[in-house]
Amino acid sequence: MTDVLLQPDCSLKAVCEPLERCCLDQLEDPGSKRPPNTGARLWGRVRSKLLRHKLDPQTVETKNWHTDVIEMNGIKVEFSMKFTSRDMSLKRTPSKKQTGVFGVKISVVTKRERSKVPYIVRQCVEEVEKRGIEEVGIYRISGVATDIQALKAVFDANNKDILLMLSDMDINAIAGTLKLYFRELPEPLLTDRLYPAFMEGIALSDPAAKENCMMHLLRSLPDPNLITFLFLLEHLKRVAEKEPINKMSLHNLATVFGPTLLRPSEVESKAHLTSAADIWSHDVMAQVQVLLYYLQHPPISFAELKRNTLYFSTDV
Repeated sequence: MTDVLLQPDCSLKAVCEPLERCCLDQLEDPGSKRPPNTGARLWGRVRSKLLRHKLDPQTVETKNWHTDVIEMNGIKVEFSMKFTSRDMSLKRTPSKKQTGVFGVKISVVTKRERSKVPYIVRQCVEEVEKRGIEEVGIYRISGVATDIQALKAVFDANNKDILLMLSDMDINAIAGTLKLYFRELPEPLLTDRLYPAFMEGIALSDPAAKENCMMHLLRSLPDPNLITFLFLLEHLKRVAEKEPINKMSLHNLATVFGPTLLRPSEVESKAHLTSAADIWSHDVMAQVQVLLYYLQHPPISFAELKRNTLYFSTDV
């Protein structure tokens, strides 16, 4: 029997490889006849078990750890899990710190750096486009948590070795660092104030009315937020152009980033979360649809948006 330890930050690839290695090592034994791809198939069973527990109301209502064991062809996987509700795992912690970049208002960071887009966003995007744009599951597959925390510390300290560290780091950790930066902003990139309007705008059935509303909402964003959002938008479009290779469509990317860039304030979340059945929040699909709308939209120019502000205001 072979025991394989699963860490919380393991990706599918990271788990399948050691499992498969165990299979190959033991196949050298003449008496062993373990089928190929046992590792991948075993991890598929683990994921199915995790999903069933995640959707089980009794599981999500308990705060205790649940331990389970799955065996296949002489390999045993033991894992423990505990459910953490979405409003807690994605909770933004208000911060008054003015140093570093994580947890600091984007307007403070761009003013300090004298830049239009935060340095961390520009560098992570550049590195992903340089060597990760064809990586299968880029932005969907998690990087190793310790690597992400190391990058976070380096960016917060503005360490001179940032570029060297980026060039050596696993690309999924860099992608994870970018997602973490947006997740830890004091408020979502598309702001708490405009959240209800985004939800109303995406629900409009008339295409012309929806277009006017969604563009007006972008014009209403603070300049650092808008410029950074447009920068990220064009990057994600370029990632999606490689979908035949990286398997990341516009919808997949919207699913990953939507709830991070656009999310109700803590007060509004508490008003909506009334039972365990609401754990994924009733607005998640709308958040995904908002980002997908902009991803599917023709290129949006900051200058053009600002130029049309006056016309839009007088028409309304």
